[in-house]
Amino acid sequence: MAVIHHTTMQPTKLELLASWLPTRDWYAGREGGPSPEKAGGFRLDDPAGEVGIEFMVVTDGTEEGAAAYLVPMTYRGAPLEGAEHALIGTSEHGVLGTRWIYDGAHDPVLVGELTALLRGNAVAQHQSVDDTPDLTVSVTAPAGDAAGAELVRVVDGTDHTAVVVRAPGAPEELTLRVRRVLRAAEESGTPEPGRVTAEWRLPDGSTARGPYVTV
Repeated sequence: MAVIHHTTMQPTKLELLASWLPTRDWYAGREGGPSPEKAGGFRLDDPAGEVGIEFMVVTDGTEEGAAAYLVPMTYRGAPLEGAEHALIGTSEHGVLGTRWIYDGAHDPVLVGELTALLRGNAVAQHQSVDDTPDLTVSVTAPAGDAAGAELVRVVDGTDHTAVVVRAPGAPEELTLRVRRVLRAAEESGTPEPGRVTAEWRLPDGSTARGPYVTV
């Protein structure tokens, strides 16, 4: 179980994202520059207890119609070898010291726990409360077998990131589409397979709901 420390981070995650978002192919831009505001998300637990895993939603500003972006992040106590291209930045944590913060789509620990979530072997956790499942997150299992899937490659698109994985012995790869630009969607009576759906807050205080990840 991950322990959430309510302490300071310098720079903050939002400050790091303000510099990082404009470097992404899927970031649409904003007049006046990036102004990320935390708007929701959830966490997953690393069974080894070493890596923090968070799916954070930020809206870019507080104006009506501000774009909402999904940024899965991992927090590590040491650099992740070979992942320099995925580093969002480093921050000084008030309890844990220096943390290396990565775009989690490139981190095999996050990808492994995401596939576990899709198979029903992990539980989405509340973003800011210890040991509390987030019951607003709904998950439908993928049609293909993702058991023990390993990260193969990651490709950014204009509104999503394709995370390609392969399970041992599986005849085909599976592509997890991390929806970077979030859009509200109606949930049908028969949920589509391979989908993580959750909520986020809009600048006016209302709540939207739509897919975070699809397979």
